[in-house]
Amino acid sequence: MMKYATILLIKFITCVIAFAVGLDLFFDATYLDIFSFSLLITVMSYLIGDRIILPHFGNTSASIVDFLLTYTSVWIFGSILLDNYMQIAWGSIISAVLITIAEVFIHQFILNRFPDAQPNRRTKISSSQKLAYNTEFSDDKDFHDKKE
Repeated sequence: MMKYATILLIKFITCVIAFAVGLDLFFDATYLDIFSFSLLITVMSYLIGDRIILPHFGNTSASIVDFLLTYTSVWIFGSILLDNYMQIAWGSIISAVLITIAEVFIHQFILNRFPDAQPNRRTKISSSQKLAYNTEFSDDKDFHDKKE
């Protein structure tokens, strides 16, 4: 249980810093806005990115999902909660980039510390393994010799 709390705390602190830079840089986002965005993205990113995508597809796919998740969530909820639509676009891009950069390192931390989170990779076939290819031979009847 403690290992999950450590990951969630690191992700939450990262989100707070990224949203403070991304959202407070362009307009006056309140502490409640920054806290609520951080909490939302931390939970969604952990459940979708770290628990589902990372073990099955690896770090790159999980980072892409985290970027898209952060960008779209901040764009949608930011345009509802905050005033200017175009400013929220730049704020969401900056926040998503900062969070994605941090997520790459968080994913490496997860993959190094927890062996059960290792991506399931297909085993590569080496050249020394025999491949079982068979060829089938048969006698085909000539369709031109058909008796009518």
